[in-house]
Amino acid sequence: MKQATSIADFTIRSATVDDCSLILGFIQELADYEKLGHEVVATPATLEETLFGKKAYAEVTIGEYQGEAIGYSLFFHNFSTFTGRPGIYLEDIYVQPKMRGKGYGKLMLAYITKLAVQRNCTRVEWSVLDWNEPSIQFYRSIGAAPMNGWTVQRLDGNKLTDFALQFK
Repeated sequence: MKQATSIADFTIRSATVDDCSLILGFIQELADYEKLGHEVVATPATLEETLFGKKAYAEVTIGEYQGEAIGYSLFFHNFSTFTGRPGIYLEDIYVQPKMRGKGYGKLMLAYITKLAVQRNCTRVEWSVLDWNEPSIQFYRSIGAAPMNGWTVQRLDGNKLTDFALQFK
C-alpha cells in the first residue's frame, strides 16, 4: 500500500520485510534522540520475525519525501474492555530532524487515526517522554490529552522472568 498525501511528493506506505534495516535505523535514531540509544537490542532479524513472520505483532508505515524514507510509525492494536472494541497503540512515530516542522509527522499521525476510524477503533494512544516539550505541544495542538491519574508500569529483564516463575 502506498498512499498519496496532501503534501506534494510525500507518501506513506506500508513497510515490507525488505525494510527491516531501514526500520532499525529509524528506531536507533529515535532512541538516540530520546537519550535511550543504549537500550536498543533489536536487529533486522528480530524485526523480520516479529513484524513479518508467522505472527505479526505490529504494523509499520514509512513516510517518504520524493521517494526517500524520512520517517516511520510503528503501531499495534490494543483493546478497551470498557468499550468492548479495539484501539491502536502508537509505539513510535519519528521524522528525521531535518524534515521536521513541514507537516510530515502530522500526516503520518493523521493516517494512523484514519486507520483507527476505518477499523472501528475507539482510540489511539501513545506515550511521550515528559521532557519532550516540542512533541507534547504538538500533541496538544491536535487535541490529544494526557491521561491524568495513570502511570505506565513495566516488568522487563530479570524482573519479568522472575515474576513469570510465580505462576505454577
